[in-house]
Order: sequence, then C-alpha cells, then structure tokens
Amino acid sequence: MRLVNTPTLELEFFIKPPPYAILSHRWTEDEVLFEDVERPLFEWRHKAGASKILQGSVTALTRGHRYIWIDSCCIDKKSSAEEDELGRQEGDDPRRRPGL
Repeated sequence: MRLVNTPTLELEFFIKPPPYAILSHRWTEDEVLFEDVERPLFEWRHKAGASKILQGSVTALTRGHRYIWIDSCCIDKKSSAEEDELGRQEGDDPRRRPGL
C-alpha cells in the first residue's frame, strides 16, 4: 500500500501500513495522479488537484497524522490487480481515519 508522507509529500510503500488518514475529495480535471507524485513536487504542484493534496497534508499533519491515503495518487491505475487489492482493503481497517 502506498501512502503520502504529509511532511515530505512523497509516496511511501508499506506492506503493513502505519495509521493514516483518508483524504476524501471530488474528482475534477487535472488531478494529481500516481505517476505525478513519483516525480518531484515542483513538477506537479501547478496541477489543479495539487491544492487538495497540499491542504489535506497540512490538515492531516496538524491533526497528528503523518500519512494520508488519496485514491487519485496512491493507486497505480495502470495496475488492475493493485486497484482490485486496494478495493478489498478498504473495509473495516482501524488504521484508517476518515473525516479530514
């Protein structure tokens, strides 16, 4: 599972993820995607969806969450197996903290 590190805004991969918050948002044009966040911030911060990630990270960090999960950039949409597996993991996981 990939999570966004709120202080660094970099993706980190976990087999057993730490506690994290979920950023729920409405998709719009020009979202920041998985392939974007694999690159340095200065290469994707101009995208319209970047403000959601930046503001969500600040909010999560101020509430004590070091990691957030965002569907638009934490899932590799090119991998149907990854999408399927993450879909199954979205059940009752006590480490997930919705409500940002």
